[in-house]
Amino acid sequence: MRARKLLMAGLVLGLAAAGIFTAPTVSSASDDTVHIRFSTWHPPASREVKTVWEPMLEEMKKRSNGRITYTLYAGGALGKGPEHFDIVKNGLSDMGYFTASWTPGRFPKSDVLSLATSVDSKATAATIGKEMYEKELKDEFEGVKVMELNGCIQAFIWTRQPVKSLEDLKSLKIRTPGGHQTNYIKALGAEPVFMPLGDVYLALETGTIDGLVTCSPLVLAFKLHEVVKYGVKATFGCVTEGVVANQKFWDKVPDDLKAIIEDVASNPYEATGGLDHKVYGEMISEIESKGVTLYELPAEESARWSERFQDETRKWVKDLEAEGKGAKEAVVMYNQIVGKEGITCTAFPAEWHE
Repeated sequence: MRARKLLMAGLVLGLAAAGIFTAPTVSSASDDTVHIRFSTWHPPASREVKTVWEPMLEEMKKRSNGRITYTLYAGGALGKGPEHFDIVKNGLSDMGYFTASWTPGRFPKSDVLSLATSVDSKATAATIGKEMYEKELKDEFEGVKVMELNGCIQAFIWTRQPVKSLEDLKSLKIRTPGGHQTNYIKALGAEPVFMPLGDVYLALETGTIDGLVTCSPLVLAFKLHEVVKYGVKATFGCVTEGVVANQKFWDKVPDDLKAIIEDVASNPYEATGGLDHKVYGEMISEIESKGVTLYELPAEESARWSERFQDETRKWVKDLEAEGKGAKEAVVMYNQIVGKEGITCTAFPAEWHE
């Protein structure tokens, strides 16, 4: 038994030395330096990692003249996607990207950011999310330092078979990302199915599900263009997500380094140029080049979908208002904020316009 333990210990040390096995390092925050353990569920080769998270962390390192260093744990290395808020809050990582919509009911009011709205730049989404967080959503994120909050980039519905109307969606099983999209899928006559993104490819390939609602970066990151051949350019909105820091870690960071981290992480897409308006267009073109046919709903059919989304907003507000949460106020504020960016919230009830 002793020999076996020594053998296993030697194996782990050997793998670590070779760079094959890496255990989470211990974070540090001294008077001079900070080491950030950053976690995300995004795949290591995804645009999010390569054009946002790695450049963001490198920018912090550069601005601090090397006083900020980091270890990046991508691809859900520290836990599954829905666990990432707690991964940071509980200190397994120091900072990380989480998706609030993947834990239904935990951040109820923050679902306002996932209303059906067409946003084609993560930088714009973060600008909208920051104002909403400061004015309406702070009380839902106790125990962490919120760096940025956003409603992601516009999601579409992607399917194995052509969809051109509500009738085509009837009874289809559609993977939902959570948030308002779950009820949107129901309202359109389809059946929402929640599962981790990592399981979606096989579920589509085997016909367990017929499609999904997600944004274009994730279609590419998870190679879903290989198993879905049709997309509908309908305004679905997307999920509520963002970057948070562990509060104990944050409290120990020197003030001058806090300023650098906040300046970069408060809108990492703006700081890095990743996932901006231009990139969004490039991703749509890339998906089409891989054999996916995109269909734009005619105005009349689009109006049918929008009315159902608006009805879901009314129901959501009614339910939260019954719990004493000022949901209508949040929706009205959100509509005003996106309006300043020249964006229309499709899910905003027509009769609520002043």
